[in-house]
Amino acid sequence: MSRWRDIVGVVVIALGSASTGVAQTQPALAIDQPPLTLEQLEVMALTNNPTIRQATASIDAARGRARQASTFPNPIIGYTAEEVSGGPVIRGGEHGFFVEQAIPLGGKLRLGRQTFERAADQAQALAELQQQRIRSAVRILYYEALTMERRVQVHDRLAQLASEAVSVSAQLFNVGAADRPDVLESEIEAKRAQMELTAARNRQFAVWRRLAAMTGDPGLTPRPLAASIDAAIPEIDRASALRDASERSPEVRAARADVERNRALVAQSRKATFPDLFLRGGGAYNRELLETAIGGAPQAVGWEASVEAGMSVPLFNRNVGGIAAARAEQSRAESELGRLELRLESRLAGSFDDYLTAVRSAEIYRADVLPKAEEAYQLYLARYREMAAAYPQVLIAQRTLFQMNNEYLETLETAWRAALRIQGLLVEDDGLVAPGMVGQGGLQ
Repeated sequence: MSRWRDIVGVVVIALGSASTGVAQTQPALAIDQPPLTLEQLEVMALTNNPTIRQATASIDAARGRARQASTFPNPIIGYTAEEVSGGPVIRGGEHGFFVEQAIPLGGKLRLGRQTFERAADQAQALAELQQQRIRSAVRILYYEALTMERRVQVHDRLAQLASEAVSVSAQLFNVGAADRPDVLESEIEAKRAQMELTAARNRQFAVWRRLAAMTGDPGLTPRPLAASIDAAIPEIDRASALRDASERSPEVRAARADVERNRALVAQSRKATFPDLFLRGGGAYNRELLETAIGGAPQAVGWEASVEAGMSVPLFNRNVGGIAAARAEQSRAESELGRLELRLESRLAGSFDDYLTAVRSAEIYRADVLPKAEEAYQLYLARYREMAAAYPQVLIAQRTLFQMNNEYLETLETAWRAALRIQGLLVEDDGLVAPGMVGQGGLQ
């Protein structure tokens, strides 16, 4: 039974690196370094990934616009001059100053602030969406790295077995129990196994480079991981997964925030032409001489005050086009929310199908297919050593064994990817895509 447990683990005991002298094009796994946990990689990614800083900057920008939107217009201060003349009575006219202030009415400042506060809420939801993208990407890459680590072990064992087959064929040929074509075929298969091992190591290195890019750590190199690809795959219920995606998805929250922002824009557009109050006041020194009683000296008029008040009249511009555009954007945002909810359900259907199929297939490979493939290979190899079977039979059994191992790993990777996507609320698993930005006109 212990032998079958080793087989079910997809040949987990590697027999060491193949020794045929093929050059390594990528660095091997650094087994002297401590194992990396998924939590460590997630923290690294959320700390170093530049898209997080982009999303945070978008939140700060929206909050800054919200503060600015509630600010009163600046007053106007100026100089006035009237009846400017050099005559003996006017004596240069009236010179003074004024202060003018526009006062928005109808709650325009409040509505403007509310609009950008909703934009800040949307930016916050988009930042949470970006964080989830990064987590999903790191988790999927983590299990891809685990899969590639196992693939390297599988191909390493294949190279070892192929090398042993070359030795066995050579010995049988020397005693006249094997033909020259068998020897050549075994040597070709050994070279082929070495090339596949090299390709697997290169793919493993590529996965680690993608993981390094996602975590923002260029120095991250292949090393042991503190998990196993054979760990129990999470059990997922379809109804619960759909409910979680609908209620907790940051994509849905961002879409709902966009709807609220557009509703605020509609209210703001309706008040855009509401009359504003304009106040103006000031003082001027009038140098004009006043008539006085007989014998009295003429005196200047002196300081005079002025006060003006007015309101804008929405006679020509009623912002009809602006209101229509805002309503259309609100309708678009509401339709986008409905589209996104349907898309989540569609994504779940595909991912859940992949999940169920892969989990069931992995169980069959582990319990039935792999043990039989291993037994067939060992039987053919033993018969070949006893000169009771031809080498092509051994070769076919060997290739079948490792094809089944590779297919098993593919089903495991598919199962983990689907499970992680569902647990990640079905968000896009590309943590380096630029996050959505909320500009003055909306989502960019």
